[in-house]
Amino acid sequence: MPRTATSDQVSRDQLLEFLRTRHHALLMTRKKDGSPQLSPVAAGVDPEGRVVISTYPQRAKARNARREAQVSLCFLSDDWDGAWVQVDGTAEVLDLPTALEPFVDYYRSIAGEHPDWDDYRQAMVRQGKALLRVTIETWGPVATGGFPPDLTA
Repeated sequence: MPRTATSDQVSRDQLLEFLRTRHHALLMTRKKDGSPQLSPVAAGVDPEGRVVISTYPQRAKARNARREAQVSLCFLSDDWDGAWVQVDGTAEVLDLPTALEPFVDYYRSIAGEHPDWDDYRQAMVRQGKALLRVTIETWGPVATGGFPPDLTA
């Protein structure tokens, strides 16, 4: 029997619960000419409910977000046929040393506790990382692919 597509409106709390178990996303920022720039990213959700993404200050996503803070993300399930959702919001780019403690939240949101937080912090400094933090403003329905309901009856 064919699978029926779904499209479920969710509350902010339901959205955050959905996002916290998914870390694969496509981030859309805008280039100087206004055209979209897409980046596959590993994303987490910090304790305040913001999307957090580790990057480097010189990467296109960071440069674009500094110039135009409105961004979109499409969070995907690990299973290609799984549920997904689009999230839109305002990004800020945190540089070191400001980003150092937020990096701990980023790591925890994706991988849990680190065996040596001092070593992790030193690695972020050594690598010169930056943290992209997105305040969620709007989101679409949580959706799955499939056939329209009238074709699966």
